[in-house]
Amino acid sequence: MNATIEDLTINYEEEGVLVVKQTGKEVLSKGAWTTVLYRYNNLDKKTGEYGKDMYTIRRYQKRQGEYMMKSKFNISSAEQAKKIISILETWVNEID
Repeated sequence: MNATIEDLTINYEEEGVLVVKQTGKEVLSKGAWTTVLYRYNNLDKKTGEYGKDMYTIRRYQKRQGEYMMKSKFNISSAEQAKKIISILETWVNEID
């Protein structure tokens, strides 16, 4: 199960085939509520190749010694990721 942050992954297999391949993981916050940013690729079952980089942010709650996913936000494209980065940089710079 997911007893530690290191155990958390979005790798997903169907019939022994890795259809979601995690290619990056950054822990954004730790504690009773943990936030993790993942980079991943989905398998195209027709071609057998993995697609473009995709990103997701997952929130986990630790209860009874196990991390349980409570919410997620999928960033649908590199373009959307760039827009999020740009807006956050603007907002953070306004604080400084």
